[in-house]
Amino acid sequence: MTTSATKPSSPPYALLRAGFPFLATLGMRRVTTYPMDIVMGDDDKLFVLCRADAPGLGGSNIRRINWKDEDLDTLGGGKLLWPVQMIRDAAGTLYVSDEGSHQILKFNQDGTDAGDWGEEGSAAGQMNRPSGIAFDPDENLLVVDTLNHRVQKFNKDGRYISGFGTKGSGPGEFDMPWGIAVNGEGDIFVVDWHNDRVQKFNADGEFIMEFGSSGSGDGEFNRPAGIEIDHHGDIYVADRGNNRVQQFAPDGRYVDKFIGDATLSKSGETYVRANPSVLRNREMANTEQQKRFRGPAVLRFDDEGRMYVPDFGSHRIQVYKKQAYPLTPDEIAPVPNHPTLYTV
Repeated sequence: MTTSATKPSSPPYALLRAGFPFLATLGMRRVTTYPMDIVMGDDDKLFVLCRADAPGLGGSNIRRINWKDEDLDTLGGGKLLWPVQMIRDAAGTLYVSDEGSHQILKFNQDGTDAGDWGEEGSAAGQMNRPSGIAFDPDENLLVVDTLNHRVQKFNKDGRYISGFGTKGSGPGEFDMPWGIAVNGEGDIFVVDWHNDRVQKFNADGEFIMEFGSSGSGDGEFNRPAGIEIDHHGDIYVADRGNNRVQQFAPDGRYVDKFIGDATLSKSGETYVRANPSVLRNREMANTEQQKRFRGPAVLRFDDEGRMYVPDFGSHRIQVYKKQAYPLTPDEIAPVPNHPTLYTV
């Protein structure tokens, strides 16, 4: 998945986008409770970051499941307070941002503790409610320091390297930033949560552009959260307050939106069939609404172009498959010389 150190490739010359057919629903409330993030492990295992209702309640953990929707085991339950995002490095180590402890926590894939670093504060290298995390091309860790309204860069052992950003609404300023992603050129995209926009920076933290505004229309946001970039360079934003995911071209142009089309997962179907009262309630319910996203905080892609959306409010993961075909300059007509006439 692009949550690992493998970076998205450069965008193609042009792209024929053909849709996102629904593939599967994974998880259910008793297993993937309030899923915040997901990472692909080895042998098609999936690590799902689950968050308790409030820090310190003991419900936060990492659940390991597979494509058969089997609950395999649980990691990190005694250490996580209020986790936000999770990524994996090239060696397989899991990194989790925890806004409850103001730290970055590390786990091996077998569940053993691999260390942690960070402390609360506003000085360089300190954090106040860290949220989004991503690797740069050198596998340094970029951390969105939400309540300090900035992005900080660390090596994988927690040594501070640099940072950028200050509170505000102007270009290059943040108001409670949240998600972060890095494209194939090393440019950094930051979701500016309270300003309802996405900002793009170069690798040195210099402002390049922004897109988005407040609202519920196409290309508008209502408290956006996570962000992801696929191997074509397309940008995806979890528009959490609008209960949807929006897709943008590499230049920030709006492309499409996804509102959810889930079915029952295998584990959910087994549970419903074994409980007559639940089965009756579902039979009487408006199932159309149950298909939709409820507060998605992030989304991720794997190397096969599958999009995983942790459906936070419905305790499940919805999976879709991107269908797209890269085009070369020889395969697409030039831009018309006149807006209403084709070139001949």
